[in-house]
Amino acid sequence: MREDLLSRRAIRMKANDIREILKWISQDVISFGGGLPDPSTFPRDEIKEISRDVIEKYGDRALQYSLTEGIVELREELVRFAARDGMSVDGPDSVLVTVGSQEAIELIGRVFIDEGDIVITENPTYLATLQSWSVYGPRIVGIPMDEEGMRTDILEEKLRSIYSGGGKVKLVYTVPTAQNPTGISMSVERRKHLLELASRYDIYIIEDNPYSYYVFEGSAPPHLKALDEEGRVIYLSTASKIFVPGLRVGWVLASGDVVRWLSLAKQAVSLHTSTLSQYLLLEALRRGIIERTVPRVRELYRRKRDAMLSALERHMPSGVQWTKPIGGMFIWVTLPSGIDARSLLKAAIVKYRVAYVPGAAFHVDGTGQNTMRLNFTYPSFEEIEIGVNRLSLAVREALEAGL
Repeated sequence: MREDLLSRRAIRMKANDIREILKWISQDVISFGGGLPDPSTFPRDEIKEISRDVIEKYGDRALQYSLTEGIVELREELVRFAARDGMSVDGPDSVLVTVGSQEAIELIGRVFIDEGDIVITENPTYLATLQSWSVYGPRIVGIPMDEEGMRTDILEEKLRSIYSGGGKVKLVYTVPTAQNPTGISMSVERRKHLLELASRYDIYIIEDNPYSYYVFEGSAPPHLKALDEEGRVIYLSTASKIFVPGLRVGWVLASGDVVRWLSLAKQAVSLHTSTLSQYLLLEALRRGIIERTVPRVRELYRRKRDAMLSALERHMPSGVQWTKPIGGMFIWVTLPSGIDARSLLKAAIVKYRVAYVPGAAFHVDGTGQNTMRLNFTYPSFEEIEIGVNRLSLAVREALEAGL
């Protein structure tokens, strides 16, 4: 293909490391790579029942084109669903149904980001957000994290510096609960501080929340959206982790004017989210299927997290560190400095038959070469034990070789 015909935006597009890894992993490789739910948690029998009922009850409406914003009944149900977690919005006009939360991230980039704009994320952060927004040419500033999440004290210093130099920040993106990739959750104090800073500097906060449904110790921290008194939090979530990912249904909660702009962008991107998928999610919410499923899945994932933490403790050599997430789907591993996780990956897959995602892809600034993300929800308990042992052998070999 003639690359001189490509747009500047297309040239900026990069492959998603996770997708590339998953494409060439064979079946005999234990994968900690994807952020996949355990398929045993999918409510197959209920889906069979509601699929039939949706066709019988809604008929052609379920099979026809629908509103860009989403079918009204689902948006009304999502308002009620959000209220259970203390989030209040002004009715269905404050809800946009999207093709997973990933489309919401893309729409936000399309609506808000011009070339050269400053946007802020955690560092590391969700790599598909970096992949989506980088094509719009912003300056992405990464804020480091510790065990309490984003260092909002450093964020405050960075904002002061940017604004004193005549700059302006448009967006702060965060996955505050059981973050992807680290599993770290932001403390309540820092959530409040983040909102204070956003108010002071007039910035929108993008709160991406796929994982708070699976908090294993105590209750989940309050959503930023629940603490928001000024309408500056744009909240994203998805049915992929709490129902089934194959439906590709997510949603945005935001002020009506933000939803209108995102809806305008969605008209050109996907026209609307699958009508049939929306009705399936609607019935799953109305019948309490998700409400019944989540506690059972939460307990399974807690046990899987504990199994991986235990295996890491028993098998990994000294000098390797990892997070101990309160929830979610991931554990973040930091290798001794000098070990390149991307270089290690080939040997891990080819020789030891285990895979993971190298951590550098999640970093804004090209750092994190000695880090990796491990998923504990998809592999079986046996695969967790065997896979962590295999991975530890690969790490030991790299330490001995000084890779």
